[in-house]
Amino acid sequence: MTPREVPEEVPEEVRARLRAAAGAHRPDRARMLARIERGRAAGDRPGPGNAPTPRGGWVRVAGATVAVAGVLAVCGYGVASVVREDPPPRRTVAASPAPAPRTPAPAARGGRDGPLSSGGAVDPHSNAFWAQSEVTLSTTRPLTSLRVRLAVAQTGGVTSTGAWRTLPEDDFTLTARERAGFLVFTWTLRAGRTVPAGDWIFAGQYDHDRGGRDAGDDRYTITGTADDGQRATVTGDFTAR
Repeated sequence: MTPREVPEEVPEEVRARLRAAAGAHRPDRARMLARIERGRAAGDRPGPGNAPTPRGGWVRVAGATVAVAGVLAVCGYGVASVVREDPPPRRTVAASPAPAPRTPAPAARGGRDGPLSSGGAVDPHSNAFWAQSEVTLSTTRPLTSLRVRLAVAQTGGVTSTGAWRTLPEDDFTLTARERAGFLVFTWTLRAGRTVPAGDWIFAGQYDHDRGGRDAGDDRYTITGTADDGQRATVTGDFTAR
């Protein structure tokens, strides 16, 4: 089929596709000639009561049929493409759960002396097998000497699992020893080091027997010397008040 045989009512886009298809088509010449010869033979031998079919008309009918089929195929493809357009996929956004509120630690009121004040608390994330006791030191002046002593009563199975502080590690020596029914953590400021004014935490960590541990007998003592030479000592416990 040549571009001249495309019906005029066909959209220009379809006509362009048909032209491209016609240009790319490579007909089987031998097969086409054989079909034409068979058509001629059939036209030369009409049956009773049937008029001969003009050869030219037969070819035009075949060409028109192919053209209409091509137009319908192309148009149908376009309609199917529009109808089958898939909707955009749904997207599920996973929302992060809100953080659980932090339970206030049972804190005890500490002492106050000169530039020093303090407080003790059991970390709220302690559990049935493990706990962390925290001593908070506040100083209004720099300290040239400091010793923090945390005594955890041996209530059963109490053994050290570590310790930390918010001041530089290299500025302190640390010991954790059993003494007279207590596990004692001791931080001592090294000679020539200074503790700046501010709030600082010293924490001891330990395992214990299963169950809720009673911290009523735990104690701490803090002794320090300010940069003006004033010495001060504060003590406290871990019983909530």
